[in-house]
Amino acid sequence: MRELKDCVAAEQPRIHAVLETLTGELPALVRPMAHHILFAGGKRLRPVLCVVFGRLCGLDHEDLLRLGASVEMLHAATLLHDDILDNADTRRGTPAAHTVFGAPQAVLAGDALLAKALLTVSALGDARLTGCISEAVMYTAAGEVAEIANVRNFGIGQEAYLEIITGKTAWMLRAACELGALRAGAHAAAVAAAVEFGLSLGIAFQIVDDVLDFAPSQQTGKPRGGDIREGKVTPPLLYYLNSLSPAERDTVHTALQQEALPESYVNHLCDAIEQGGHCDAALALSDAYLEKALASLHVFPAGREKEILQQMTHYVRARGH
Repeated sequence: MRELKDCVAAEQPRIHAVLETLTGELPALVRPMAHHILFAGGKRLRPVLCVVFGRLCGLDHEDLLRLGASVEMLHAATLLHDDILDNADTRRGTPAAHTVFGAPQAVLAGDALLAKALLTVSALGDARLTGCISEAVMYTAAGEVAEIANVRNFGIGQEAYLEIITGKTAWMLRAACELGALRAGAHAAAVAAAVEFGLSLGIAFQIVDDVLDFAPSQQTGKPRGGDIREGKVTPPLLYYLNSLSPAERDTVHTALQQEALPESYVNHLCDAIEQGGHCDAALALSDAYLEKALASLHVFPAGREKEILQQMTHYVRARGH
């Protein structure tokens, strides 16, 4: 994945510089919180996707960095809000913003970041771009609402799960890809391909993330079974539940309704899910979406940017395998 690594290494400083500029344009009281979340780490895949798709469609311009940075600000806003909802103490190894600045301040800082993202895009004067980022804000929020509405609702199926993650994760990656193609003035087929690539990559990315919840904590740096504790429904758990008899499923459903699950039970469930091959089944589902992402690129000619996008699918696959 040399081209992808080289691209990320080359673009990160440029993306950081734009984010520094945009953060400096926020109201003074918001800046420390915005800086705390925006510069806590991360590979900047969303801005990189925007830049790469713009170049793939024939444009190499500073506007792509600003568009990509706007999606990164949207992403950062959701992280501020998520950490409060999840009562998380840390984010990427640093104290979560709400533990440093307070929950009300962090919520409002997230709102300010959302507004700045929209303002940054609207300043380019293209209604299609503004519509794209606005849709991303709306559907991302809707996905988060749907996830909250289904906490400890272990009777939902795969279709409902996919609807949730399409909103909360995939729509932002879709927006990053679509913004790059739109700014480049790409033809309709290329824009549609960018949309398909972003959605499929985002869905696969989240499925892999959900599988990694069952991996040992020394591998991920996160407590094993965190999603189970929080009552979140994910494919490995769904596949496991579907493998049980009705009576066994009812027993597990009842146990999972507890808000403070015993650690021993969480570990037992994680072991049963892993040993039963249900994580592998979920990874097969993510692979199907990665294949869709790869297939969407057929409309583009061979070249460095296309190779980078193909390598992104390999990167997502490698995270879980």
